[in-house]
Amino acid sequence: METSHVGPGNFFAELKRRNVYRAAVAYGVVAWFLTQLTTQVFPFFEIPNAAIRLVVIALALGFPIAMCLAWLYEFTPEGIVRSEDLDPITARKGRRLTGRILDFIIIGVLLLVIAMLIYQRVPSRSEAGETISQKSVAVLPFENRSEDKANAYFADGIQDEILTRLSKIADLKVISRTSTQHYKSAPENLREIARQLGVANIVEGSVQKNGDSVRVNVQLINATNDSHLWADTFDRKLSDIFAVESEVAKAIADELRARLSGREAEVIAAKPTDNPEAYDAYLRGLDYERRSGISPEMLQNASRFYHEAVQLDPMFALAWAHLAMAESNIYFEGLDRTPERAATAKKAAEAALRLQPRLGEAHLAQGLYYYYVQGDYPAARGAFDEARKRLPGSADVLMAISYIDRRQGRWSEALAHQAQAIDLDPRNGSSFLEWGLTYLWMGRYADARAVLDRGLSLTPDDAELAATKAASYQAEGNLAAAAKLLDPLALQPADMTVFDTQILQLLYERRYEPAIAGLKLALAKSAPKLGQNIGDYYVLLGLAQERSDDAESAHATYAEAREKLEALVKRESNSLILASDLPLVYAGLRDKSAALRATQELAKLAAPDATLVPAAKEILAKVQAQFGEADLVVAALPHLLRQPGASFRSNTPLTPALLKLDPIWDPIRNDPRFQKLCEEKKP
Repeated sequence: METSHVGPGNFFAELKRRNVYRAAVAYGVVAWFLTQLTTQVFPFFEIPNAAIRLVVIALALGFPIAMCLAWLYEFTPEGIVRSEDLDPITARKGRRLTGRILDFIIIGVLLLVIAMLIYQRVPSRSEAGETISQKSVAVLPFENRSEDKANAYFADGIQDEILTRLSKIADLKVISRTSTQHYKSAPENLREIARQLGVANIVEGSVQKNGDSVRVNVQLINATNDSHLWADTFDRKLSDIFAVESEVAKAIADELRARLSGREAEVIAAKPTDNPEAYDAYLRGLDYERRSGISPEMLQNASRFYHEAVQLDPMFALAWAHLAMAESNIYFEGLDRTPERAATAKKAAEAALRLQPRLGEAHLAQGLYYYYVQGDYPAARGAFDEARKRLPGSADVLMAISYIDRRQGRWSEALAHQAQAIDLDPRNGSSFLEWGLTYLWMGRYADARAVLDRGLSLTPDDAELAATKAASYQAEGNLAAAAKLLDPLALQPADMTVFDTQILQLLYERRYEPAIAGLKLALAKSAPKLGQNIGDYYVLLGLAQERSDDAESAHATYAEAREKLEALVKRESNSLILASDLPLVYAGLRDKSAALRATQELAKLAAPDATLVPAAKEILAKVQAQFGEADLVVAALPHLLRQPGASFRSNTPLTPALLKLDPIWDPIRNDPRFQKLCEEKKP
């Protein structure tokens, strides 16, 4: 038996001749495919990460075995045969066949890889058609896997805290929880959800709390191709939950290749409190705060738990900030406008800022105190601008800035900030409402309806959106279109915005009896729930009674209103809403000097607010109309008809159509100059 020496050159030539090189390439691309498959599929079925590592190790160990087999065996038409058992001619034919098979495998897999890479890099598009950034993410509600279903607030809180940390990274687009809460945990139609939210990536998770132990499962998914980018499971003690939130946020940012500044890395790693009980109370407060809609019960419960949190840990700056927001909201909504409530909001805002001067939520809380309690718009704007530097992905901050824009008469900036906020919070009906109101106050009624329709497409049963759209038709004098929106809604005083629009519709249609019945029902409600609208309802009731020729009842209504409003104003001297009602109450009682003094006081209070300066002048014109002073009214109206802004009685600025429809102008209606103004087209 002959033996031959195989030198290095001959060895490598033999490797090539036996297709070992091709086999190595083919093995590599197949191994890559299997690795991608396991890393994407295993997390979906919650297979431990150790299984993925075993697959990778097995593929690595299999490589030398595969190379040995490629050296020893050949593919032939008869099957796999040892190379040594083949004659040279048959061996050459077998190697050519093997080479072609391996070439086809390599080319096929490479084409598949190229197609996948191209697909992953093709920009996605959102529901509105905009290109979707690959650095965009939505954190869906986390599933509560605790045996105690009352722990749902804890799972929601973990989701919210991870989302909040991500939103502090300027290089990421993170969707607000207000929009993500519309979806269930681990939904099946991820691609559709991502399209609706305008993101490329989705975060899913679950939380299981058992005593002081917590298990958190989190996975990051590229929704465009349903590939799992990252997943992990954390088993920790409750006291270490902040580290989990930080690790998850950091891992997601790394996976999406988001740039983190040193300050951002510090912020997402921050531990807000060392007291687990205080953190639990904070999460309970957050649960009430995040519930949709503002109600006395929701705000009071949120405040109560935040108070508990700061009592358990007086150094808990984040809880102080949220306490300040809740207290300021309670004051602003008219649920409690006492000096004590204002002082509590101020103390909480100052505490948050003193404890953590760089905390974004502390600056937001300070801004809301200036805005809601003090009415100091320049100071509020400064605080909100500081908050935006530290909370670049917060839709709440952008909306707050837009409110100040409106009050300072910067209408275009308000629209821009609201559009940016909706990009971060695309399924928030209240944001579409505010955006629509900005257009409405600018007199751009078609634009307002387009925005409100987008909101109604998300929440078709939202009565406030429907009523605001109806108000846009009222401003144009189209009562039939307004009625189609308002008639299906029950006349219920519970929703003040809707109720006001419904009552105005009845007055514009001169249907005084149902208006009087509805207003009496509203005034029968307890004062805390009625809030500051009590004066508005008295004014509208007195007007309806006057126009239905019941002067005696109207006088009694105005007299009762004066008694109650004067008492409220002594306690809440800075209330614009109450101040706007008193002039018309005095006018209803034919006390001209008191009515004019009240309009002067109203003008002073409204002076810093560009949205309400025209409204205050409108109240003066209405007072003058009650005393038949047509010359003064007609001189003032042309300017008022050209001013953007809100109204104290409706959601629209004054328009020629409303001059024609509103019975409050009846005392001067027969003046030809007034009639001419009523017939004007939109200025």
